[in-house]
Amino acid sequence: MKYEEALKQLETIVGKMEQGDYDVDELAAELKNAQKLIALCREKLTKADAEIKKILDKDE
Repeated sequence: MKYEEALKQLETIVGKMEQGDYDVDELAAELKNAQKLIALCREKLTKADAEIKKILDKDE
């Protein structure tokens, strides 16, 4: 899954949480899903940051 897709899903989950659209069971499931999406986004950002630093270090 791409970063943008994961972020969009997270935004949808948060929006529905803020509106109170989930019942207790759905909320628990969506929170687990959100945790996975956050971990995925964090991993992708960390990798991108490392790649950028590597490129910048080569230029110096």
